[in-house]
Amino acid sequence: MRVYKVLSWFFIPLLLASCSQKSEIRHGNLRLRWNDKLQTQVILNDGKEDVITPGWQSSEYLVGKGFQATEFQLKDIQYPEVNGLAWKTAAIIRGEFAQNEIRLEKVVTYQYTDSLSDFLLVKVAYINTGEKPVEITHWYNHAYTLPAAGDHPAFWSFQGSSDPSRHDWIMPIDSAFYRENYMGMNASDYGGGIPMIDIWRKKVGLAVGHGSTRPESVSLPVKTDSAVNQVSINVSGKFSKPLILNHGDTLSIIPTWIYVHRGDCYSSLRNYAKYLHLQGIQFPSAEPGAYEPVWCAWGYGREATREEILNTLPKVKELGFTWVDIDDGYQQAEGDWDVNPRKYPRGDSDMRSLVDEIHKAGLKAKIWWAPLAVDPGSKLLKDNPEITLVNEEGKYQNISWWDSYYMSPTHPLTRNHTMQVLNKFLSTWDYDGLKVDGQHINCIPPDYNATAGYKTPDEAPYKLPDFFKLVWETARKIKPHAVVQLCPCGCVMSAFHLPYMNQAVASDPLSSWQIRSKAFVYKAMAPHLAYYGDHVELSTGGLDFASQIGVGGVPGSKFTWPADHPGSQESFLLTPEKEELMKKWISIYRQKMLSKGEYLGGLYDIGYDRPEAHVIRKADTLYYAFYAPSFEGALTFKGLAKEKKYKVYDYTRSLTLGMVSGELPTMNITFENHLLVELTPILNP
Repeated sequence: MRVYKVLSWFFIPLLLASCSQKSEIRHGNLRLRWNDKLQTQVILNDGKEDVITPGWQSSEYLVGKGFQATEFQLKDIQYPEVNGLAWKTAAIIRGEFAQNEIRLEKVVTYQYTDSLSDFLLVKVAYINTGEKPVEITHWYNHAYTLPAAGDHPAFWSFQGSSDPSRHDWIMPIDSAFYRENYMGMNASDYGGGIPMIDIWRKKVGLAVGHGSTRPESVSLPVKTDSAVNQVSINVSGKFSKPLILNHGDTLSIIPTWIYVHRGDCYSSLRNYAKYLHLQGIQFPSAEPGAYEPVWCAWGYGREATREEILNTLPKVKELGFTWVDIDDGYQQAEGDWDVNPRKYPRGDSDMRSLVDEIHKAGLKAKIWWAPLAVDPGSKLLKDNPEITLVNEEGKYQNISWWDSYYMSPTHPLTRNHTMQVLNKFLSTWDYDGLKVDGQHINCIPPDYNATAGYKTPDEAPYKLPDFFKLVWETARKIKPHAVVQLCPCGCVMSAFHLPYMNQAVASDPLSSWQIRSKAFVYKAMAPHLAYYGDHVELSTGGLDFASQIGVGGVPGSKFTWPADHPGSQESFLLTPEKEELMKKWISIYRQKMLSKGEYLGGLYDIGYDRPEAHVIRKADTLYYAFYAPSFEGALTFKGLAKEKKYKVYDYTRSLTLGMVSGELPTMNITFENHLLVELTPILNP
């Protein structure tokens, strides 16, 4: 976490503003009140007032050795008159905590921008005004408890952390629950993510997160009791050893934010992305090629041969796929990215000829790569033992999935090696894109490698995005239209890596729900980013193209043909039935290209509305995708223009279902699993 000790005189100019007796601020529909103990209450007021956090709650506080500073006596409130700035200060509040010999002053600054409605940035600082040094162990911001309101489930949530469970990013909370949502390392090679949480009921929602422009090792815990009468959240930090705050010192907490809304978490994700944009973090638009369907050779496993790949190309092209992804297994070792001579006896020329054959077939080629991983027996590690990340125990940090070690991402040896590998992939071998893979790419622990160039070990996690900036800029310099996919293996992608990719991916989904809900998150965060649904074989049932295509995803498969690899433990053989299905869905995808449409989040609640619904707009046509094990009843098509009438057409069955109007947008429908329809305005009804 980023915490500073600065001199208390830094805050003296704030005292010059005039004091007011008001005890609340409002921005858009967000109304925040406080009492004389600096406890707060959050209200959503959009014409109808809903108190989200009843009563008074100690939302920002400190915990230290022998004390818990939760209540601060109000001393001063200021409302600065500042115009013409992107961020304006709504209020500066000061309070005092006194317990025995401990004296702490709290200064809370609330900021807003006209670009983000219902969103407040909160900056908290604590000054030791006593003579006695204070030992601080934890800080807490936005510590709120939200009551249940009789909804079923009691709450829905977005939780942006990553851990080995590879949990759903969007999930209901309807039983006793706790997740720390720590944004640092949650296992030897898991961590990071999108540093925010959102809890919502049917009527109201509350989102909080950290506002730093780099990764921070904070927690965003979500906790309920066994009866699920309420849910508690906060943004918090823990010091690895107590922080000593001497007389006159100031502890400045990283900026955090709070946002209120109705409906699901789409608007909170979208507004967080806009906040990052305002802070200078830009997300790129996708290359046109990133929207093309993908076939991956991973169906043949690590032992895939050059001949198996070449033999599959005619079927790949016939079915309508454009990309051929060469996956794990071609290399000598993680770190040694030269080809395995057993599979490619002529070395670089064999790999280059494989890519040439892919290109001759009119297809594009992408190569799998696990950067920052180096195997224990690799030549790279043997020749460069200082290239590895060293953890606090003085050991190499293990990447469990690859049986590898982390490389130190800022080390000059790592950077030089990375640029050489990229030149080999994109120039010598002539690949068109990268599949950058591994949960380890999302986060790293502090690095104690003395030769890595860090000022302190804690600087390492902050600088990890710089490594992916190097990958992005180098790849795009070699091939200006390269597709760069980052695949953090089931993890919630680090928000700070999003600027350095132009293709997101469902990333080893565990279900069709994960394919759809991850699409929802990516389209909220980076709407101009292509979203690849990964191998359809990873969907529920193994052939759920509807969950890839209906939400605006790019379809993919790892089918094998005309035979499986002899050593494969699973079969992904393309049967005549599967082939017919793939031809149908890839043809639908190419006709509609919903992946290039505008995803209309916020029309339906992804949690509470049933059936689950997603909407994409292309020109004046709206595409609806509904999902449920089975459904019979009235469907409402939200988002239609009231003055227009629309034809309802099931484009997966080439069947007109009827007509609705914007004033009466409801139709009785029965379906199983999914219903994908397009609604086109009728020009002369």
